[in-house]
Amino acid sequence: MDTVGLWSLVRFAHVAGAALWVGGQLALTLVILPLARRLLTPEAKDRFTAAAGRRFGLLTGAVFLPVQLGTGWAIAWHKGVTWASLADPGYGRTLAAKLALFTAVMLAAAGHGVAYSRGRPDLARILAVGSLVGSLGVVLLATALPAT
Repeated sequence: MDTVGLWSLVRFAHVAGAALWVGGQLALTLVILPLARRLLTPEAKDRFTAAAGRRFGLLTGAVFLPVQLGTGWAIAWHKGVTWASLADPGYGRTLAAKLALFTAVMLAAAGHGVAYSRGRPDLARILAVGSLVGSLGVVLLATALPAT
């Protein structure tokens, strides 16, 4: 069995970051928010969900996004990916689709925060659902990329 090398650790950080991001979205959506709606008064629910959203957003900006961008760039560099190779069939196009969807997910997540802070709950919910569905799509595309 091979030892765990540098690139295994870089991939691990990339996958762990994605798992934390998508897992956090799923936990908030499927566990925490439904319980908050059911168990808390409307005022307490609003304070709690706003605080949870701010904290998740802060962790996203301070930890998740830098880890994903740094490790993603490193993996692409290690594999010899160039801007031109993103148009190549197979790996290049799959990676390009993953990057485009990741960008859309981050924009939707940021838009969710803005919409919520401006008192537009319906738009915030649509953007949150779009971000979650898009995140699952990013993970799906990632599974199509070989690890080596």
